[in-house]
Amino acid sequence: MIRVSVGTAHVLGLKKLVTDAPPTTAYLLAGDKCFKDCSFCPQARTSQGRADMLSRIIWSEYLSEQVTRGIKGAVESKTIKRTCLQVVNNDTAMSQARHMLAQLKEASQVPVCISCNIESPEEGKSLIDEGADKIGISLDCAREDIYERVKGGSFKKQLKLICHTAKLIPGRVSTHLIVGLGETEEDMIKVIAQMVNWGVTVGLFAFTPVKGTKDQDKEPPALEHYRRVQAALFLLEKRIAGIDDFKFTNGALTEFGLADPELIQHLSSGDAFQTTGCPECNRPYYNEKPGGIIYNYPRPLTGAEIEKALALLGLVKDDGYHEQKVAGN
Repeated sequence: MIRVSVGTAHVLGLKKLVTDAPPTTAYLLAGDKCFKDCSFCPQARTSQGRADMLSRIIWSEYLSEQVTRGIKGAVESKTIKRTCLQVVNNDTAMSQARHMLAQLKEASQVPVCISCNIESPEEGKSLIDEGADKIGISLDCAREDIYERVKGGSFKKQLKLICHTAKLIPGRVSTHLIVGLGETEEDMIKVIAQMVNWGVTVGLFAFTPVKGTKDQDKEPPALEHYRRVQAALFLLEKRIAGIDDFKFTNGALTEFGLADPELIQHLSSGDAFQTTGCPECNRPYYNEKPGGIIYNYPRPLTGAEIEKALALLGLVKDDGYHEQKVAGN
C-alpha cells in the first residue's frame, strides 16, 4: 500500500474531485507516524492530528500496483510530468519507498524525486543510482535556534549533509524551506542564497497551521512578507541579483538592489509567485484553502494577480487590494 494525495488520486482516476488546479506531479507518501517530532507536522511523533494528513492535504491508501498503473497512464497522456515520493522517517518507510521507486521506473520513465531523511551523501547517491531523479533533504528552518525548537537535532549537521550531498551528486538535490516559523526575511533569504550557491533546488512553503500539531494555533506568515521572500528567491535563482545586492532593515528586505522599473520588468511575468521546487511541481492548495490567500500559485498568474503581488512589494500603486487572513485548519 502507498498513500496518495487527494489531488493525485483524482488525476490518476482513483477518486473523483472537483478542482480548478490539478497537480502536474504525482504526490505519494510512504509510511505513517514519524520518529521525529516536528512541531508543524501531523505526522510528528506526538502529533494528535489525523494520521492521513501531511500539511493540509489528505493522503489515502491505495494498492501500489493501482498507483503505478495510474501514473503510467497519466504520464502517457502527459497529465503527470513527475512523481514526488515523500518518505516518513520510520523503520519501514525507506524500504517501501525503494520498492515503489523500482515499480515506477519499471512502468515508465517519469522522473521521481524522493524526499527523505538520508543518513549520508552516499545514501543519497545510492537512490540516484537506483533511478531517482532528485533527492529532497528538508531543512525547513532558516535559523539554528528555530530548527532546534521546531524539529530537534542539529541545524549545522543538516546543512553539512545538504552541502556534501550536493557536491557528490551535483544538480540532484532539493530542499524545503518554510516561511513563517519565526525567522526574519533576512534569515530566510541568506539561507536561500546559500542553497542556490550550492546548486540546491529550493521548494518554498508557507507555514500552515494544522489541527492537532504543536503549532496549530500559530499564525501563517503575512502575504507581503512571503512575496518579498519569493521575489528574492526568483532573483537569486535567475542570477539577476546576489545576496550582497539586497538591503535589510531590522530583518526586513527593504531593497532588491535594482531600480524599480528593472525589478518590475523581471517580476512582471508572475513566475516568481508560482510554486517553486522541482520542475513541474505545482503542489495545488498545499498551503492554501480554495478561495483563500494563495501563497504559491499552482498555475500562471492572471494580470490582476500579478498587479496585486507587485503592489504588496510596493512596486505599483495599491489598487485597494487588502490581505485576507487564512483560517487555521
